[in-house]
Amino acid sequence: MSDYYYELALTMLPGIGCRSARQLLDIVPSAQALFGMSVSELRQIFGQKRVIINAIREHSVFAAADKEMAFIEKNKIKILYYKDPLFPQRLNLPGCVDSPVLIFTLGNADLNPQRIVSVVGTRKATSYGLDLTRQLVDGFRGEGITVVSGLALGIDAASHQAALDNGLPTIGILAHGLNRLYPPQNRNLAKQMIARGGALLTDIRTDTPITPSMFPARNRIIASMSDATIVVEASKSGGALITANIANSYNRDLFAFPGRIGDKYSEGCNAIIAACKAMMIRNANDVFVNMGWERKSSNQGTQTTIFPKLNDDEQKVYDILAEHKEISVDEIQNFCELTLPKIAAALLSLELKNLCRCLPGKIYKLSLVSLNYC
Repeated sequence: MSDYYYELALTMLPGIGCRSARQLLDIVPSAQALFGMSVSELRQIFGQKRVIINAIREHSVFAAADKEMAFIEKNKIKILYYKDPLFPQRLNLPGCVDSPVLIFTLGNADLNPQRIVSVVGTRKATSYGLDLTRQLVDGFRGEGITVVSGLALGIDAASHQAALDNGLPTIGILAHGLNRLYPPQNRNLAKQMIARGGALLTDIRTDTPITPSMFPARNRIIASMSDATIVVEASKSGGALITANIANSYNRDLFAFPGRIGDKYSEGCNAIIAACKAMMIRNANDVFVNMGWERKSSNQGTQTTIFPKLNDDEQKVYDILAEHKEISVDEIQNFCELTLPKIAAALLSLELKNLCRCLPGKIYKLSLVSLNYC
């Protein structure tokens, strides 16, 4: 039997979770050695926990391990132990106390790339959120960035698709075993990800039924796999905010796009920005600046998606900005009939749409993204 077999069997023992498994493997020579220990040796480790001791001595988990290994071999799934060099080493960084001992992956993605970011958000994404996701990942083009997400509907699927469109490897973290794909609507997307240098990854065995608690548990891997987590659009509660809070607890960089006050699916982003848990960003360039990453290409993250729709007031202010390199609010009013409150509201909306920037002294100018259309 391979070492993986015994490591897999260890994770099946009753009462042994991720933390206790790692602690146990720091004590015993190997997982294989554990299953060969005498009762007295096991009592020194487990005390009077007879359920665990009996499971080890009687090899009661071996039947389930046989079945799992047969599935892994038949479907060419890679199984990685946390001490393997190919195991995603970011999961082993200090603070990630609940990281898995074993992961299962399908595909050929590098799990230890130089740059890797997680992009998360609501399943009920708005057009605003979907546009931001595309613009963000478009800005990563040619920069050697791997994009991680949860392969859910909405922002997750949009980030995976945008990565494929920009020739970037993308990894989907699943909340279930590799014997199924949820949601089924993303089955074709998952196949494309694998075919084009990406991967699907999970720490969950195929014999585990899907339960609601598995999705928050999945989110810890999304957060710890990456250098930074970016929340595009999120309500006050839900998986995206859980991922954000986990990333924050792991001391990973956390970014969020702001949204309009009162928008349900911007409340979460606005809240973590206001609480100083996440840094506000407007585009991919802000991620590069805050991460201290130098660009590998001349790409400056210019927008390649459909130009956002503007209302009448926004269009008037935008046209004035397009005619001037830099301009103040008072000067904008000189060129139109709008009141100052309407100008301020239009400018804020343009900022949120990443079409203009506010400089010191309340001076405004078009953003680089917007200039791409002029």
